[in-house]
Amino acid sequence: MAARVSVLASRRCLFDEPVQIRVAGLRPLQAVTLRASLLDESGELFQAHARYRAGSGGELDLGRSPALGGSYVGVEPMGLLWALQSKTPHKRLAKRNVLTPFCVDLEVYEGHGDMSRLLGKCTHERWFLGEGVKRISVREGRLRATLFLPPGPGPFPGLIDLYGSGGGLIEYRASLLASRGFVTLALAYMSFEDIPAMPEILELSYFEEAVNFLRKQQQVKDTGIGVLGLSKGGDLALSIATFLPSIKAAVSISGSCFNSFIPLKGDGFTLPVHPYDLGRMKIADESGLVDFSDVIDDHTDPATWNCRIPVEKSLAKFLFLSGLDDMNWKSDLYCQDAVQRLQQHGREVEFYSYSGAGHLLEPPYLPLCKVSIHRVLGMLVHWGGQWREHARAQEDAWRRIQAFFWRHLMDSDTPKSKL
Repeated sequence: MAARVSVLASRRCLFDEPVQIRVAGLRPLQAVTLRASLLDESGELFQAHARYRAGSGGELDLGRSPALGGSYVGVEPMGLLWALQSKTPHKRLAKRNVLTPFCVDLEVYEGHGDMSRLLGKCTHERWFLGEGVKRISVREGRLRATLFLPPGPGPFPGLIDLYGSGGGLIEYRASLLASRGFVTLALAYMSFEDIPAMPEILELSYFEEAVNFLRKQQQVKDTGIGVLGLSKGGDLALSIATFLPSIKAAVSISGSCFNSFIPLKGDGFTLPVHPYDLGRMKIADESGLVDFSDVIDDHTDPATWNCRIPVEKSLAKFLFLSGLDDMNWKSDLYCQDAVQRLQQHGREVEFYSYSGAGHLLEPPYLPLCKVSIHRVLGMLVHWGGQWREHARAQEDAWRRIQAFFWRHLMDSDTPKSKL
């Protein structure tokens, strides 16, 4: 193998870091195909490939050289990561064990054909846990969570991280945020250990326990807690920020302005479920793919307003993020509703919607998942999104999320935590 594949600045980095992928030792203007392969923890193979032509000096730099075809076209420095697709249809790439990296094999092959002649390769490690970050399992009282502590005494801003109605205890976003300088508590609230897959009711006091637990940590700055959530976790983030005064900043990703699917019981009140009708879901005959986008009753109908989350009563700062190609539900319209109410009350709010982005806005370079099986419902759900646009949205959203929390939870420059 004469060609040399290199990853700069390092073959080992955090998953949210961009890298430079280069190939040296090729013939001038040689036609080659680059392929990335990743085996997830369940043994599922994800791959992407792109066809290139070497420069006049026999070199290739994905930051400058355009792909001529394959999984993407044009200059895409990180295309081999964000374009990864599973060999089995409808699989979502997600990290289960954040203590180990995803290992990506990068290979360069002769020509634009059958990829039978390997010219060079290297393995690139992408981690979700920075050097010195501590992972602590939390089973205190009712809490089912994982705490991530950045290295050093702090104080650091504290965050609670919530995923959606698929349930479980999802750690990879929280571990990345801790690697960037936030004490982060990944919190389960559905379908985990002794927590039912679909609880009859969610209690605000459970989330208050989580907030109080986080505030007690010595490394957490005492200026208030942040919360971020995706999908169902997005409306929970709004409710927590509305009803718990310790929350100073909240991020809703593809969330809603109303309480969805499960009643939320607070101190002396219960926020009911926004009306919905599963009879309005559309199921594709051949694939069984489910479209939920029309099951929610009209959120502008005053008859549903008792289910609204009264965000205008909160003193927290808010950031809303949504994709305009969200096929799961109308998150952009729901975000707009909350934003308008906040603005009418003179409240500070940020809102960004992304053309071509789907429902599952994740940390950058995780590939788009357009369709997957919902863990609780057991149905194939259409999440939406276009590959390149979704990848761009994830990069931008990730920067905005971190800057938002640094701005409102701690007066300091963003530190650079690396492996």
